[in-house]
Amino acid sequence: MREEPRSEALLEWYDRHARVLPWRITPADHCAGMRPDPYRIWLSEIMLQQTTVAAVKDYFARFTTLWPTVEALAGAEDGTVMGEWAGLGYYARARNLLKCARVIAQEHDGVFPDTVEALQQLPGIGPYTAGAIAAIAFDRPAVVVDGNVERVMARLFDIHTPLPTAKAELTERAAALTPETRPGDHAQAVMDLGATICTPRNPACGLCPWRDGCRGRLNGTAADLPKKTPRKPKPIRHGTVYIARRIDGAFLLERRPDKGLLGGMLGWPGSDWIEGDTPAHTAPIRAEWKTLPAEARHTFTHFHLRLTVKTALVPLDRTPRTGEFIEKEAFRPSDLPTVMRKAFDLLQRA
Repeated sequence: MREEPRSEALLEWYDRHARVLPWRITPADHCAGMRPDPYRIWLSEIMLQQTTVAAVKDYFARFTTLWPTVEALAGAEDGTVMGEWAGLGYYARARNLLKCARVIAQEHDGVFPDTVEALQQLPGIGPYTAGAIAAIAFDRPAVVVDGNVERVMARLFDIHTPLPTAKAELTERAAALTPETRPGDHAQAVMDLGATICTPRNPACGLCPWRDGCRGRLNGTAADLPKKTPRKPKPIRHGTVYIARRIDGAFLLERRPDKGLLGGMLGWPGSDWIEGDTPAHTAPIRAEWKTLPAEARHTFTHFHLRLTVKTALVPLDRTPRTGEFIEKEAFRPSDLPTVMRKAFDLLQRA
């Protein structure tokens, strides 16, 4: 007879095998009465959106060293925060991070709300992030469903409806398993189970605390789940960027508008990015431009980008049409978003 999955069995497994992560407290400390820091949970959840734990760890360490509290982050300069975020991608998250920190500092006296409903009123916090913060930081019995949880639920209940259509059903299943006791640890346990045992390929079913109740394992379908609706091929967009260096070593840069891709980030002036031929545009400064032999290539969520890179050396008295020169001592390539840094790297190798 198939054994129904129990949260108690999962929590026993989690108490022994929980991943050590810099924003967590251990299960033992949690059971002893220690509480997670809501600021660290919120920061980690924002960083982890569309990104892996491995990619986030160094960023999290740097942010919490520079800004150890939400009030400290709220008082930071926008450009400094955007520069530290560079390379993590999805830059709207960084803009909302600052907005949210300032709302909490100014309107909530630096204290995070502790309910899903109140958390969702804050900038950049949607249903998933609100549930994660409420459950993990405040032990609210909120439902937390990320990609790992979706995979575990699809296999556990042998659900073949493809994602994203299946999301509501998978969320309902996860909610039914969420206990009133230790809901935060339960949420993290399901995520850990998906990350370490119920992996996308070659799941280690023999080590799973829910193996006896897993319908996907019993039916031999676990490795094929979850099903996903096939994605359409990403289009390719083209554009041009201009890297102008003044003879004193300063670089011509511009800050992109707050809205849109790479919003608020420093970058090289250039054309729009469109499908088909590169659009007509004007160089940001009068110069003798040379085209590098290689393109800067980058992939965003919805499209591939191919950038032609033009470079020039300009005199001290040349005035740009757009952007401003950043002195050599103040220019840090690491402050650039990844696609702009790729263009700069091409120049360095030329």
